[in-house]
Amino acid sequence: MAIKKEKKEIHVLMVAFGAIGHMNPMVRLGKRLVSKGLNVTFATTEDARGRMLQSSKTTTTNSIAGIQLEFFSDGLSLDYDRKAKMDHHMESLNKHGPINLSTIIQTHSPKFSCIINTPSVPWAADVAAAHGIPTAMLWIQPCTLYAIYYRFYNNLNPFPSSEDPNMSVEIPGLPLLHTEDLPSFILPSNLLSCFPKILSEVFQNMKKLKWVLGNSFHELENEVIDSMNEVHPIRPVGPLVPSSLLGEDQELDISVDLWKSEDACIDWLNQRDCSSVIYISFGSLLDLSGKDMESIATALKNSKRPFLWVVRSPDSSEKKDDPQLPFGFSEETKDQGLMVQWSPQTKVLAHQSVGCFLSHCGWNSLLETITAGVPVLAYPKWTDQPTNAKLIVDVLRVGVRLRPDKEGVASSEEVEKCIEEIMNGPYSGEYKKNAAELKKAARETVADGGSSGQNIQWFVDELIGNSCP
Repeated sequence: MAIKKEKKEIHVLMVAFGAIGHMNPMVRLGKRLVSKGLNVTFATTEDARGRMLQSSKTTTTNSIAGIQLEFFSDGLSLDYDRKAKMDHHMESLNKHGPINLSTIIQTHSPKFSCIINTPSVPWAADVAAAHGIPTAMLWIQPCTLYAIYYRFYNNLNPFPSSEDPNMSVEIPGLPLLHTEDLPSFILPSNLLSCFPKILSEVFQNMKKLKWVLGNSFHELENEVIDSMNEVHPIRPVGPLVPSSLLGEDQELDISVDLWKSEDACIDWLNQRDCSSVIYISFGSLLDLSGKDMESIATALKNSKRPFLWVVRSPDSSEKKDDPQLPFGFSEETKDQGLMVQWSPQTKVLAHQSVGCFLSHCGWNSLLETITAGVPVLAYPKWTDQPTNAKLIVDVLRVGVRLRPDKEGVASSEEVEKCIEEIMNGPYSGEYKKNAAELKKAARETVADGGSSGQNIQWFVDELIGNSCP
């Protein structure tokens, strides 16, 4: 009589930097792995505990949507200003993170079958190797950036230097990239040291990684993804966005937020015409300059179009002007627009009244926009945002890019011109059509027969095969 072999449980440990743009795609991937029968533990820094535990209806003190939670110290007090002192923050995390993560691994039973980390914690791969555990990296920017960084840090292409700061770059699968299209961290003008150091560690040590997964989908970046197959493949498993944007049950949404959103703005949107509203948000990290705020405010007022503007200021919840806005702006536009401190962005982008999204082009926001089928007004500032804007405008053709002056500020005339172009210009119909096609493709790709659905199943099968005795 044959003895039936007991199926071995697969336990996966996910490790992410404690910023919402890193945590959200990771926990959404975790949810998909849980749905495939895997056991998933998510670990991040102690300062993110509060945000994690208030993020979902299915969150308990030690789990979120079926994913077990672990928190470890980065060596700093909880009230330390990590955003203002980023370089020191990353140094402390790199020093204390590996020790504390190792403790989590040692005390977990049974042994983890795999560790998945985001790029900002590359040392997780070293900890995994020390414990004999294979590693996957979830790349949380577009695959285009993966290709650029890989080629830059492995000297496969010439890039701008102090001797030739304005050179253009040719990358397989992409249009010609000029300086304003490249990520800020690889430019000679970059002043922030911690992130280039991390990226160098990631891309010069790819042999530590058994798998690379990407928060994108093949239909979005097919040429650049295919171009990396013979270099160092990346398997897209996205878009890792709220499930409601993919036509799934809104109650299944899982996300981490910094602030409580003002849901009253949905009532305000309900009273606006279809595709009439300009939605403006610059994410959770970027602080606009006073000149930027003034330009955008003046352009919005002059456009006479309804707008919903996320203004992260203590005064924006009160009936007062933000100190960086033109005097009297709130009163003068009270019947035209609405300003909130934080919005339920998923619901906003899915709302039929929204006609375009004025965005800093952070990748999570852009994936949500693409999945919602909303055209983009691109106003990138730093890191991956300029390259993301290039994708939106010249590859996907779902938006318009604001062109700043020498001080890095788009004039009110430029903002107003671009608003008119995307809302009512000769190509506005094309932008809407392309956006609608990508919305359809995003929903299809995550289904079981779609390209990302197949890649997730491939990864699960790899883990099962890797765990067999």
